[in-house]
Amino acid sequence: MGQWRRVRSRLEHLVRELAKFGTVGAFGFLVNVAVFNLCIHTFDLAAVRSGVIATGVAIATNYVGNRYWTYRHVDKSRVQREVSLFLLFSGIGMVIENGVLAISHYGLDFTSPLADNIAKNVVGLGIGTIFRFWSYRTWVFRDRDGAGESATEEEPAGDRGEERDRQPADRPTGAVRDVEAAVGDGETAGRDGATAADGSVTRRRRAGLPAQEEGEDRRVLLK
Repeated sequence: MGQWRRVRSRLEHLVRELAKFGTVGAFGFLVNVAVFNLCIHTFDLAAVRSGVIATGVAIATNYVGNRYWTYRHVDKSRVQREVSLFLLFSGIGMVIENGVLAISHYGLDFTSPLADNIAKNVVGLGIGTIFRFWSYRTWVFRDRDGAGESATEEEPAGDRGEERDRQPADRPTGAVRDVEAAVGDGETAGRDGATAADGSVTRRRRAGLPAQEEGEDRRVLLK
């Protein structure tokens, strides 16, 4: 039961992380598409150049969202290393994203605006997003102290209270068990004494002793 609770907590933590990362990514996607089409249609830049500029702006937007919302619980003491790794993996994602665009535009000769948007903002961005999510949570925003998951993996206090409540109400405590054991020993000793007295009286009767003497012997033994 405890193992399943830990697995469920980790899954819930991952789902929340994915939801936040997806929200930040969706906003970055809108920025990416807007800047990409602005560069192509307004400034008449080449497709790949427009894609690189748009991806760069989206990377900066995504960093702010992930740093201060998705992974805000992660240690912020190593910002320089974090930014360096973020730029490195974001650059790899940019190569993936715009590499798909270059193959589509120059290799397959799909040069229409619709084809460029599909190649970059659907296929390329989809593959790049998967890579970024894995690299960000594994290397960039890694929770080294486990602070993000320790609370979720810890067994809830309510569950422990329910387990205590499910224990039998008449289950004796340690002190009660000691008293019951002492009473039981006393009863056993009393029964043993009575049995010994009866045996002594029986032996005396067989020896022909008077009844009064038998009674005195029994009282002495019972004391």
